[in-house]
Amino acid sequence: MAPASSFSVSSSHTAPAAYGVLYKSEVAGAPAPARSVAELLTPDIQFVRVQWVDYINTVRFRVLPTSYFRKLLSDPHSRAGVGLVKAVLGIVGLNIAPGFGAVGEFLYVPDLSSWRVCTYAPGHASVMGWFQEKVPHPTKGLTVDLCPRTILQRLVREAQEKAGVSFLVGVESEFILVSQTTPAPVYVNSADWSCSAKTRTGSVETAVLEEIASCLLGAGIELQMYHAEAAPGQYEVITGPLSPLEAADALVFTRETIYNIANKHGLRATFAPRLHSDSCGSGAHTHISVHGPDADPRAADASLAPTLTPLERSFLQGVLAHLPAVCALTLPTAASYARMLDGIWAGGTYASWGTYNREAPVRLCGPQGHHHFELKCVDATATPHLAIAAIVGAGLQGIKEGALLTVGDCAKPVALMSERERAEVGLANPTRLPGDIAAARKALAADEVMKGVLGAEFVDAYISVNETMEKFMQGENEQETVKKLIEYF
Repeated sequence: MAPASSFSVSSSHTAPAAYGVLYKSEVAGAPAPARSVAELLTPDIQFVRVQWVDYINTVRFRVLPTSYFRKLLSDPHSRAGVGLVKAVLGIVGLNIAPGFGAVGEFLYVPDLSSWRVCTYAPGHASVMGWFQEKVPHPTKGLTVDLCPRTILQRLVREAQEKAGVSFLVGVESEFILVSQTTPAPVYVNSADWSCSAKTRTGSVETAVLEEIASCLLGAGIELQMYHAEAAPGQYEVITGPLSPLEAADALVFTRETIYNIANKHGLRATFAPRLHSDSCGSGAHTHISVHGPDADPRAADASLAPTLTPLERSFLQGVLAHLPAVCALTLPTAASYARMLDGIWAGGTYASWGTYNREAPVRLCGPQGHHHFELKCVDATATPHLAIAAIVGAGLQGIKEGALLTVGDCAKPVALMSERERAEVGLANPTRLPGDIAAARKALAADEVMKGVLGAEFVDAYISVNETMEKFMQGENEQETVKKLIEYF
């Protein structure tokens, strides 16, 4: 999540116990300072992309000239927004998922706190928004419970109001650069992990990476580092932690930057979960830290994780308890499960955690007092707001219940443990993660707690869209399926 700070150590006796950049959370859910339209619409901005992300992680937008955008927001007696058919969250290709139809419209209302200048598209800015009812509902008012950003923000506010807890979220974005997709993908290089051969001066991939980095920095996103990953043509961009809603919005912007700059240079960037059976897949490892009031010591589960606070232990237990259901939102495609296998450093198939254990789906990182959790069971086919909402919601449930941690620190991969070793860490009867997307959907449908956390109406709608998506992504043969995967993600 954060690279180690640079300092020289002359003696282990004088070195600080902590390491890296130590982030502190502000109150998550507090509104960003309001900025006026006049302040945002600088002379270099000609167009505004009013942008949303649907349940299949497709970024969609309407492009408004600044003159019309200014007019849209100029009347204090009228809600500014763009009308969108209510089926907008149920579109899969040219198909409409069951439960969605042609009748009705939402008003998509810009959230000016999400405004970013599109450094990858000169003259453009982007803004996220909220799906609202055009006519207030008798009991819900303007709120649309199906809106991904609304779901996430509701959980963030609930955490603050009911538990005094906030979160910071940062993401590692792994992707592959290809020069063509047919008749088979052609990767820009075949060099290995973190080696200089993948970033030679004068190569198109090096130019792409440097421009991506410049665009992110220019847009105000904290870029911690980028580097070559292990698979052919694979790279990783790591961005710094933000509050959950900001982090999800920033991740959308980061991916759009990567896609657009690659395209500018004649390449295609793909976040497809796994393209090589003999090499690494691409994940969206999500790092989350939990911040809240000091709690009294809790002896009941302290021995299982002595460096974690009671708050962190309850959060962790909530995540582990509901991880099979969470996977339906963090690993939402059939292709996702080709990456989540034991023995390939992708998090494995057991609901477990371990300190710096890359074979656990939840990896504990950072020094005591500044811990964060890395969720490895996330990839970039997932809608950012929904994936983060699922993680935050599951962990928050554990916090609200004061859940006791039941699983200890796995010092080795669970798949390699003996029965005795598993029993010693509380995994005598370990929970397995879903082996495919159908099993993940079934786990979500059966998890009444997560239905309550995310909303039963949303869960039903999401499952319908996801089932439609699974069918849509199947090509006539494996080659066509891979091509479609690359082109969509």
